[in-house]
Amino acid sequence: MKKSLVLAMAMALGVTASAYAANPFSDVPAGHWAYDSISKLAAAGIIEGYGDDTFRGDRLMTRYEMAQIVAKALAKGANVDKLAAEFADELDALGVRVAALEKKSDNVKVTGQFRYHYASIRGVEKDHQNELRSRIWFTGTVNDNWTYTGMLQNNHTIGDGSGANVNGRQETTHFQRAYVDGRIGGVKVRAGRHDFQLVDANLYDTRMDGVKISYGDKFKVGAYYGKPTNGADDLDFRGRYRENVKYNKFWGANLGYEAGKWAFNVAYDKFQDGKTQDANGNYTVDAAGFKDNGVFSVQAKYSVGKVALDAIYMKSNVDAKYNNGAGVVKDANTHGVIVTAAYGGAEAAKVGSWGLVGKYYNQGAGTFIAHTSDGDPSRFVNEGFCGYSIGANYTVAKNMVAGVAYYDFKGRESKDKRRTLWTEMTVSF
Repeated sequence: MKKSLVLAMAMALGVTASAYAANPFSDVPAGHWAYDSISKLAAAGIIEGYGDDTFRGDRLMTRYEMAQIVAKALAKGANVDKLAAEFADELDALGVRVAALEKKSDNVKVTGQFRYHYASIRGVEKDHQNELRSRIWFTGTVNDNWTYTGMLQNNHTIGDGSGANVNGRQETTHFQRAYVDGRIGGVKVRAGRHDFQLVDANLYDTRMDGVKISYGDKFKVGAYYGKPTNGADDLDFRGRYRENVKYNKFWGANLGYEAGKWAFNVAYDKFQDGKTQDANGNYTVDAAGFKDNGVFSVQAKYSVGKVALDAIYMKSNVDAKYNNGAGVVKDANTHGVIVTAAYGGAEAAKVGSWGLVGKYYNQGAGTFIAHTSDGDPSRFVNEGFCGYSIGANYTVAKNMVAGVAYYDFKGRESKDKRRTLWTEMTVSF
């Protein structure tokens, strides 16, 4: 039983600081931090231990065992309604009535995340980023089948490389997400403004205004329709739009299959009514092939133990002609390949956990609309880019994860380079 659970259960029963004369279990010495609480719970008949007079506090309990403890606590009049709601199905199997207990639990849950990052950028551009980001999440229960989620985000730029406040955007706050999750029959539904990724975030990774649905377990079918987000909340830390092309609507569908250590996915995503940003930052209807963009993708994943391998192929149907900004029209490769190898991964709740990841990119024009990479390949959106990244993360304390990554990108046609060293600390609460 975890420390926090022992203390919470004991407090619900009114445990005092007084110790008990008898040692309830042979593996709980009198000097143990939980001795008083465990003694009280044992004396009240809430916990019984095992037949060999041991408590085995380091062993993980099953949900059924936990339900038995909650049932006994309820019988003693303990205020454990939240636990009763969590284990309602198991308690029902034990014949314990828990109807309407969920109504007594808090209907809205508030969580948060704070992240500081520093990035050094070299190549054609020489700059640095120094930013704080805070997020507050609100999750509420609508009914048995539907929930609501909202998210408020604040970004604060600490200088801009020259000490100036670029375009008055040194600090911004937006209500970035507002959506509902639920089911209609066996179909999962998410609708509203929500976070949204396509092709493992290598094609698109920001938000959408619209609806997405999914169905299935081993075989999975999904579809979506909506509008890619744009506007002030999509400006980067220097006040520029993240990508040079924005679209007014998009839709797509995918088919996935999982078989043991393998997972496969095939998808088609269509971006429509595109506009291109000129040198002055104005958007005009594009005539160079980006007005509409359909992207076909195939993905295969393999995982064994802590090792995961992933390969993606993409093909865009944008016109193979584009303007590279210098008035010269060239042929653009519209194919894309991404290969990823990862080991482990930092878990916020597990101190000392860590992970490594390496990626190879070779993405042509049209195969990335709003890329997830902190290396920011958006300057190459018209020509495509290639390169690699390596990164590591480590949980330094509970709910505190540190990360470092290096990105080395270059344009397919221009050969311009962008190298980024990214460091961050993320705190969850």
